[in-house]
This record gives sequence, C-alpha cells and structure tokens, in this order.
Amino acid sequence: MDYTFRWSSPLGGITLASDGEALTGLWFDGQQHYAETLDPEHRERHLPVFDAACRWLEIYFSGRAPGFTPALALRTTPFRRQVWEIMLGIPYGSTMSYGAIADRIARARGLARMSSRAVGCAVGHNAISLIIPCHRVVGASGRLTGYAAGLSRKASLLELEQAGASAARQS
Repeated sequence: MDYTFRWSSPLGGITLASDGEALTGLWFDGQQHYAETLDPEHRERHLPVFDAACRWLEIYFSGRAPGFTPALALRTTPFRRQVWEIMLGIPYGSTMSYGAIADRIARARGLARMSSRAVGCAVGHNAISLIIPCHRVVGASGRLTGYAAGLSRKASLLELEQAGASAARQS
C-alpha cells in the first residue's frame, strides 16, 4: 500500500509518497510524470518518513543544505537508479551536466560512450524531485534545459541554492 501527504512549498504544492517506510515520490503539482510510481490504490496518511521529508524541505527552502537524506525507496529501472544515485551525489549549490553523468556511467560500465539523451530521459523521470536533485542537472555550458516541474522552478531552485551556498561560504 502506498501513502501520500501534501506539503505547501514556496514554489507550489508538493505531493509526497511512501511505501510506509521510505519516500517513494515527491512531485510538484502539475509536473510531468506526476505520481508515475504511485500505486493507484493509495491513501493519505501521516507517517514518520513524511515528517523527515518535511523537515528536509523546510531546511532546504530556508536556503540551507539539509545535511541528511530521508529514507528513500527508488522504484525504477537499473539504469535510472544509476542516474538517480549520481544525482544524489551532486552537492548543494553545484550543478553537473547531462554529458558528465553520461561519461560517468560509460566509464562505470566500461563503455566508450553513453547517450546524454538517455540520461536526460532518466533525469526527467526522477520520482523524488528536490531530494534527488534533478534540478542540478544542466545542459552543456551550464544552460538550463528541461525540468519536469518547469524551467522557472528549476531557475528558482538553483538561485536559492546559490544564495545559500554563498551565505555559508561567508560565515
């Protein structure tokens, strides 16, 4: 059984999903692939994992790096899992290109190259937005490209992180 919880962010409503133990989804209202991994037979319920996720979101939207990750359950293919795990390693206030992720996967798999488009598809289907920071993935030369929740949200999230990272460096 899947469970959901609603949270209001400065950038719009968010739906959180859980299997009862770990977070399985986090989507902005109206984003592409909304609730793609959510069991149609779900119920709204308050769970400890939602408390942890909301604490993470409150810290994040206050302009600080949360410093922890709530329990996650990645419901996805092995390739997408590999991409999502790389995204989990992108530091707060930093970005990584689709091509850099593709190169990293190619090296890990012993391949000469990996398609940036395949990486882009995996990034776009990220079911746990924000916590798995797909907004930190950018195009070549740092261009903002694609974000399932909209490019204006992506720009706002990156601006929030830049301000937070700058303030942390100054203290």
